[in-house]
Amino acid sequence: MELTQTSKSTHQRILSNTLIVFMVAMVFANIASEMYMTMLPLYMRYLGADVMQIGIFFTVSQIVPLILQVLGGWISDTIGRLRSVALGSLIGLGAFISPIFVPTWQWLYLTEGLNAVTRSLIGPSFGAFIAEETTEEHRGKVYGITDTIYTVVTVIGPPLAGWLADTYGFRRMLTVAAGIYICATVIRVILAKVAGKRRAETAREKLSLQTLKLNFKTILGLAVAGGVLSWLLVTDGVRDIAFSLSFRLMPVYLEDIGGLSLQQIGWLNSFFGIAMMVTTIPAGWLSDKFGERIAIAGGFFLEFIALLLFINVDTFIGFAGSWVIFGIGVGLLSPAYQSLLSKVLPERLLGTGFGLIHASLGIFSLPAPAIGSFLWKTINPQAPFYITAVFALLTVVPAWLKFKLSARDLERAAQANGHSTNQENG
Repeated sequence: MELTQTSKSTHQRILSNTLIVFMVAMVFANIASEMYMTMLPLYMRYLGADVMQIGIFFTVSQIVPLILQVLGGWISDTIGRLRSVALGSLIGLGAFISPIFVPTWQWLYLTEGLNAVTRSLIGPSFGAFIAEETTEEHRGKVYGITDTIYTVVTVIGPPLAGWLADTYGFRRMLTVAAGIYICATVIRVILAKVAGKRRAETAREKLSLQTLKLNFKTILGLAVAGGVLSWLLVTDGVRDIAFSLSFRLMPVYLEDIGGLSLQQIGWLNSFFGIAMMVTTIPAGWLSDKFGERIAIAGGFFLEFIALLLFINVDTFIGFAGSWVIFGIGVGLLSPAYQSLLSKVLPERLLGTGFGLIHASLGIFSLPAPAIGSFLWKTINPQAPFYITAVFALLTVVPAWLKFKLSARDLERAAQANGHSTNQENG
């Protein structure tokens, strides 16, 4: 009787011990990542790059992730989520240490190549691991909780990076970021070794072209079937193009047009993170209670409002207000989006599915940063941000009308999961 009660209590826990440690490591890793990415456009200019070169850099640097996202998801499905994360983190050490020593901005292409491999191994595993560690009825809540924990990085990382860069210079800031990332890597490697003793984290199948082809074919079939997954792809493809036009140039815009200091730019990201943290847990509850589409459509609309405000203000307080609204919008839609996506993908192929979706979105947005830089120089600096705002508003309509999970969507996912399992066993 006592054992039964203990088992029941453990089952009712929303966050497992493994998931908690997993999130701690993600916090460390992404504090370092936020420090690096927030200041990267400004660091490039410090090394001699102009606005056009920055836009081209971010366009070219997206090519490698497009190829690797699906491979990373497949590796995650094959060797296990935690092993994939640990492997990616070890490769990431090079991505965080190398920028400290580069003599010119062109060397950062090598850094971004390593970063692409790291993101491809870790990114698909993140959402897939959380889905596997939770029950469907509480998935929105758990994504809300994990998003809140994860968002700590945007509260700590950017202002810390801004202060260090302003006070000690970019290279010392990057050194601190690398040190934080090393801590995350140590935790991930230990977690993977411990989890490797569990059956769930042993290699599920052999890495082969046959399994890659089968997984890819299964996910692609779902993507073109015309259900919720298809609409998620179309809507996010449009949004990814629009946001890629402007967001890589935002730090430069804030410094050149807004007249903000590096520390102020860092604090804006912190305000965004705080607003998102406050929102994600209630958003997860809203998603579980009333359906994902309400939260997603509301988040899209708030993003439009935030961008409209961003374009029309010229003070730190004004920019801060726009970033708070933007944080609320992202916090509202993020748990719901991840929850909805995890439900329409086959459980055994979550990694491949997350990887394929991220890669397919990137294909459409590949030239967007360079186009945004062109619009900046030929029209005005606000032009790419206006386009982003318009498309943020337009995507509210398909989100509200089409993001409804039907019995047919669930049936497709179950059939695809069963088909994949049978093929592997055969």
